[in-house]
Amino acid sequence: MYFTLFDTGKVEDYLQDHNFFLMDSQHERHCPELVARERSGHTALVEDNLLYVWGGYVSIADDEVFLPNNEIWVYDLEQGVWEMFSMTGDVPPSMSGTCSCSLNGRMYIFGGCDDSGQTNQLYYVDLMDGKYAWRKVTHETGSLPSPRDKLSCWVYNARIIYFGGYGHKLLSDSNDRDRSFIVDEASWVENVFWGWNNEVHIFDPTQASWREPQTHGRAPAPRAAHASATLGCKGYVCGGRVMETRTSDIHCLDLDTWTWSEIIPVSTSPVGRSWHTLTAVSDSGLFLFGGLSVDCKPMSDGWFLDVETKKWREVEHPYKNKPRLWHTACLGKDSDVIVFGGSCDYILLVDTGHCNDALVFQMQPYPLFRICQDCIAKNVNTSKMLRNQLPFLPPKLLQAVQRRMTFYRPSKKNQD
Repeated sequence: MYFTLFDTGKVEDYLQDHNFFLMDSQHERHCPELVARERSGHTALVEDNLLYVWGGYVSIADDEVFLPNNEIWVYDLEQGVWEMFSMTGDVPPSMSGTCSCSLNGRMYIFGGCDDSGQTNQLYYVDLMDGKYAWRKVTHETGSLPSPRDKLSCWVYNARIIYFGGYGHKLLSDSNDRDRSFIVDEASWVENVFWGWNNEVHIFDPTQASWREPQTHGRAPAPRAAHASATLGCKGYVCGGRVMETRTSDIHCLDLDTWTWSEIIPVSTSPVGRSWHTLTAVSDSGLFLFGGLSVDCKPMSDGWFLDVETKKWREVEHPYKNKPRLWHTACLGKDSDVIVFGGSCDYILLVDTGHCNDALVFQMQPYPLFRICQDCIAKNVNTSKMLRNQLPFLPPKLLQAVQRRMTFYRPSKKNQD
């Protein structure tokens, strides 16, 4: 059972135990040591070198607690500084497992699980105007997909294409020949049943319309808690869970012809998993990280798939001791992948390991400017020569270096 963080008397004890602050939003925004709360099942995206984080849940005692729905956390990837902004408008319910994407400077969220169960509502917030006012989307044509969470989406040609998820339908909305929905036999309530789907739904914001395209080829099996990414005109789906199975297969949907195809790797592949992430990092490369394995082990491995050669390659990285599942992964500057939050526990058994650190995966060599900028910013506090030469930098370069210096500032813990 979930409940919202600001609706429970356990909140103050939780915040004090985790060194958070109860203060007004204006004060909180300018606290230099402010850090977003740990969470899983949240949503995140990157715009203009800023990481936006909303929603999700955390565990308090034996309860799963939704985080506040009227706040958005913003992490400056250049400076390493968090800010929290209050949100207004048609604020969505507090929830987890929603699906988010960025389109024309707006963050769209669809689906998710709130206090009443899965939802099929669509909202957006403009990230560019600084107001952070939510708007609920009312569609003009077409039919809403059924309620669901743990789904994924692709953005292509200014449209949002949603795939899969776990949710519920009325008995009258399905039939025995429906292969797009697998019933969860343990979840029946009168004429409502739950299960996994492999449906494809398109939302066009310019027309405020929903439609379900006719796809061709062999579609992936219904699934939820899978990972997806867009490369060019193709949407990729990797892994996920259906019933008690966690898969390792990868499928591709041509978003022009709506034709499915399966990629059969010609190399060693990652083990089956769910609650992992897949990020497009080049014109033909996808980066997979973490998840929950087939034997219910939280994973910390990273893999690179070249979709042209169909070869997987395990990636060496410094976070082997930081397993994550139900986290988020976003593409940042210079093809960095920024992983935030998630859990390091098997959350269906032990649900206390929620995280709030941001892991940055370097996927390609950095340009010379960034190397120099980081070198100066990292060492200026310990090098008298660098400090003396700093004022002679060109104004724009000096400003960039000073912003980056904030990222490498000593923390209070290191100063104590």
